[in-house]
Amino acid sequence: MEVSSKRRLFNQSIKNKNRRKFKMSKRVFYLFVSALLILGVSLPLYAAELKIGYVDLQKALNESEPGKKAKAELEGLIKEKQKVIDQKGKEVEELKKEIDKKATVLSKDALKSKQDDLDRKMREYKRLVQDAQDEVKKKENELTIEVIKEIRKIVEQIGKEEGYTFIFEDIEEFLLYKDSSVDLTGKVIERINKAMKEKK
Repeated sequence: MEVSSKRRLFNQSIKNKNRRKFKMSKRVFYLFVSALLILGVSLPLYAAELKIGYVDLQKALNESEPGKKAKAELEGLIKEKQKVIDQKGKEVEELKKEIDKKATVLSKDALKSKQDDLDRKMREYKRLVQDAQDEVKKKENELTIEVIKEIRKIVEQIGKEEGYTFIFEDIEEFLLYKDSSVDLTGKVIERINKAMKEKK
């Protein structure tokens, strides 16, 4: 595989920031909703007191100040790794050009030595790309979990203060209908931004 192709693969991998995390399985979700419906039928008085809201977790991650800070930190790491990868890729490409240019004038042994060097550098390059991808992925997971913990604290505070029975994550494939009046995302973002300022 060409160095430029490997570089594109690295870029595609590290720019995929739309992965959804911590989703409950469809089966568990539907069982839970079914239980709510049963409660609604058998306990109408309790059902009338249900207060339900939802939060767009991805939006909270992207638009909250802690989320933006985490994103900036991740982008800094990506930029740092990309710089090292580009430098190593440049070395590989220069050696390949040298071999192509001198292939007809080099002795068989000299050509083999150059080719061995190229193979070694290619292995180093591929390992460097893989290590960078692994490190970026690990860092992304760590930062995401950290921000989600903060979001969950805020959601719990709002739930207790305002008497919510349930606050769900806004997952389109699970919610057949939702009323925007119970969307708590903006409130969560406002609260978490305020909490971050107070920590400074």
